[in-house]
Amino acid sequence: MDTSRKSASTAAIHGHGFYDSRYGVFIPPIYLTVVYEQPNRALGCTLMTDRGTDLKYSREENVTARALENVLAKLELAEDALVFNSGMAALAAIYLYSLRRGVKVVLPMEAYGTTIQLITILSERLGAEVYKAWPSTEAVVDAIDENTELVLIETMTNPTLKVFDVREIAKRAREVGALLVVDNTFVTPVIYNPTRDRADAVVHSLTKYIAGHNDVVGGAVASSKELIRELWEWRRMLGSILQPFEAYLILRGVKTLEARVEKQCKSALAIAEFLRDHPKVKEVSYPGLPDSPYKPIADRLFNRRLYGAMVSFKVVGGREGALKVLNKVRIIKPSPSLGGTESLLTYPVISAAKTLPSDERIKLGITDDLLRLSVGLEDVNDLIEDLDQALNSV
Repeated sequence: MDTSRKSASTAAIHGHGFYDSRYGVFIPPIYLTVVYEQPNRALGCTLMTDRGTDLKYSREENVTARALENVLAKLELAEDALVFNSGMAALAAIYLYSLRRGVKVVLPMEAYGTTIQLITILSERLGAEVYKAWPSTEAVVDAIDENTELVLIETMTNPTLKVFDVREIAKRAREVGALLVVDNTFVTPVIYNPTRDRADAVVHSLTKYIAGHNDVVGGAVASSKELIRELWEWRRMLGSILQPFEAYLILRGVKTLEARVEKQCKSALAIAEFLRDHPKVKEVSYPGLPDSPYKPIADRLFNRRLYGAMVSFKVVGGREGALKVLNKVRIIKPSPSLGGTESLLTYPVISAAKTLPSDERIKLGITDDLLRLSVGLEDVNDLIEDLDQALNSV
């Protein structure tokens, strides 16, 4: 892996490697083309991309998408990257590459519901075994055995923000030869690079912080050249490449990733401290709080004292209280996403965790009084005032 990158902001702005010497253009354009010219039609020869694949048809490769892949590889300190038309499409490619009869897959019981739902359905049909471990580092490590071939975790769980010790899980995965895939969407490469701790692949929903403006959907995998080449074949067959216009929008958005994430994280910490002391709040989950059980792990792993821009909290009054807060916020928007410029408040039991069995949700603390806040770029005092007036309506 390339660990030479000094700054996420520099990689995000210049990592695409594009330059058109004819016009002195250094901003990658949108290549809205289906096909590319074949220089020697009689022999079927085509142009080649910088990773050695044919450049002939945009279901397989697109120059704008390739520029984004170069940026993402540098941001995640990986040898290469692939972009997909959604985060779930990226995971689907990994699943189809990994799953077969007799394979054991280990993942935590708490994760984005569709992530678990898809791998469970595919495993049942392909004859693989899915083991859902309790969402703790120790439980995941204990679940990994000689039969395990795929381990999938989120750096920070959705929605209760538990932080995994990727180093310990990667160490155990390597002992048995399992592939470790880390979804780094919530944390971002600004804060942490799982490849530094020997994760085999990093997954992102580009829809979230990477694009950053709540206006585009995309996904990505960053990994070794060898694994990316295998996943490239799945993307080619599935037709799940990111389209050029969306790739351009994400290239544009990622340039401000570091500036956005730094502000959002600082605001999130201030909001978490405010919520912790509010009489209408029963519990706050945020790994940057001093009393969080996950702060020591975050301090060991994260590149700087930033702890993400997601805050989860439980309000008094159960379901009725949570719904009142959702209905009363004015600046913050009740919406099931995260990572953009606008602050969004989500009700996990009907969104991210909707597909989890109800008994599992309760065990995990994903209860009817839980709300998940994605902190945007608004003034933090305005956000606190908005939350205060909404909470006081309960």
